[in-house]
Amino acid sequence: MEYEEVYPGRYYGTLKSQVERQLEQQNILFDVDVKGGCSLKKFYGERALFIFVQAPSVETLRERLIGRGDTSPEEIDKRVSKAEYEMTFARFADTVIVNDDLDTAKAELLGIVKKFLDA
Repeated sequence: MEYEEVYPGRYYGTLKSQVERQLEQQNILFDVDVKGGCSLKKFYGERALFIFVQAPSVETLRERLIGRGDTSPEEIDKRVSKAEYEMTFARFADTVIVNDDLDTAKAELLGIVKKFLDA
């Protein structure tokens, strides 16, 4: 259904056959990169809800990564660069949630998903 080289030499993807089998029994929540999200939305159209979750800013993301204390400066630079690129895809999402406060972002996400499923 979709696949992308998310990091050099690392491919991630979704099997159409598996998705179709699961959809016969239940709704599915995907945690995919932005290209995968765009592909799924294009394939399923209005049957899919594409939610883009992002940090309030690139600098906030950098500060969060530094604050973890387990990521090298090179890896932080790589992840921030990737995030900047991914943010250009937010316009393709059905909605964007800014994760400024985790509890608020979770509540917003749950409300959006519930509304979608109840429609």
